[in-house]
Order: sequence, then structure tokens, then C-alpha cells
Amino acid sequence: MAKYLFIYRGDSNDSCQQHSPEEMQALMAKWGAWFEKVGAGMVSGGDALLPTGKLVRGNTVTDGPFIEAKELVGGYSIVQGDSYDAAVEYAKTCPIIEEGGSVEVRELAGFDQEG
Repeated sequence: MAKYLFIYRGDSNDSCQQHSPEEMQALMAKWGAWFEKVGAGMVSGGDALLPTGKLVRGNTVTDGPFIEAKELVGGYSIVQGDSYDAAVEYAKTCPIIEEGGSVEVRELAGFDQEG
């Protein structure tokens, strides 16, 4: 089975901060149910990202978050699947899609770290 990186992107103009506490609870419940459905032996890691960060470009370090970005990376997961098509099918059911966001699906190279 191949491993795929799911990168969750949301619209920077429609952040979670605009949701009421009740809406956030409902959204988190959707995510939990989705992880249970997709994660039955498939999700091997991941987490949400905090709204802070640093960008290193050469010798220049810039503070984040990067408000100028149209889409913000909100988190990631590593998912195992039989094929790219299977991974894409999992991604299509992600709750972020309902929120107007997207899931970037990238296959991991799987290089042997000892070799």
C-alpha cells in the first residue's frame, strides 16, 4: 500500500474563527466521524496547524501567519491507500470540502531512510 499526504487547505476569508462554538463542535464531530471512517487502519498521522509560523527564504525569516495567502494550510494527514484513485476518493469525502476548502493529495516517495 502506498502512503499519501493529505494537505487540508481552507479559504483565508472563511476561517474557523467565524464559526460559533456550536458550529465548531458540529464541524469537529464531522471531522471525527470522517477520521473514523477513513482512518480504519489507513490514517497513520496528522494534525491541525496553529495559525502561527515562520517563512525562511535564504537568510531572511518572516513571521506568519501569512494573511496574504488566499488559501491557508490548516493541517495534514498521512493516509494509506491501494492507489491514487482510492486516496482521492477518501479526500472527496473530507469535511473541509463542504466548508469550501480543498484537499491536496500527494504520494509519499517512501525512500528507505537507512539506505
